[in-house]
Amino acid sequence: MRSKFLMCLLVVCFMFSVNAFCMEFKHHEVYKITDDMGAEEIMGVSTFNKYTKFAYDYESTGYVHLIEQSGSTRQRTFLRRRIILGDKTTKIDYKDVTSFTAPTSVKGLGILSWTYMTYGQDPDQWLWIPSLKKIRKVSAAQGDDSFLGSDFTTEEVTTRKVEDETYKLLRKEKFTGYTSSFNNKTYYKGADCFVIEATPIKSPWYYSKRIVWVDKLTGGDIYEEIFDANGNKYKYIFKEYQIKNVDGRDYSVQTHLEVEDLRSNHKTVIEIKDIKFDQGLKDSDFSERILQRSKW
Repeated sequence: MRSKFLMCLLVVCFMFSVNAFCMEFKHHEVYKITDDMGAEEIMGVSTFNKYTKFAYDYESTGYVHLIEQSGSTRQRTFLRRRIILGDKTTKIDYKDVTSFTAPTSVKGLGILSWTYMTYGQDPDQWLWIPSLKKIRKVSAAQGDDSFLGSDFTTEEVTTRKVEDETYKLLRKEKFTGYTSSFNNKTYYKGADCFVIEATPIKSPWYYSKRIVWVDKLTGGDIYEEIFDANGNKYKYIFKEYQIKNVDGRDYSVQTHLEVEDLRSNHKTVIEIKDIKFDQGLKDSDFSERILQRSKW
């Protein structure tokens, strides 16, 4: 009984310390990785960049390629908009709306999410189904669910927070490079990286650890290997980040993502284009009413 109590106390203390650490990151500020940072700080910057919390708002067009082992491909296209709030009163971190434009089977489908800063609080989500002319509030997807039928999980794309893992800095090294089978392009060869081991707080969970390469220049988590409960690598994820200068501020943004499940040899590639920042989007642009009136 005593050992269980001490373990619970250690977990609570760890969660408190991580939350205090995360509060150091202020919305709408730009952060860069430096050599003197520890693993938690590096992953804090990387996560901050992933959700574009340095910006005031964000918009992009995404092209999703679902690639079977045989090489056959299905495609989807979506428009995405986000407003970054960091509202201390409502505790809303950011609001996000994704609407599909192709193919016909999903065209017009819209998903609105309000994500909260409070650790452990699920986002509020609404689904617009144009064929039924109905909007429904839906339960948040489980973290290990497939994200929109892709090889990404919901946690990997939208819900993972720094507090969800513990971190260990393994080494600093130059990345050997990643060559895409999708476009035959080689990325990040010779880039200065921090290699970090990330272990989930939840146990058991759908993965036992991740080995993450974080690019020093962009602050992006450019490559990761994911391991199962038996310590076997079963998936890898690659991300390209680019620096975009917006009114004198350097924004680090994802432009190309690839993931492959090594068990099924199924692959997902997402190309992100037409990226725009700080256009003056309003909080009212992310409501149920706007979701229903969207014409894509």
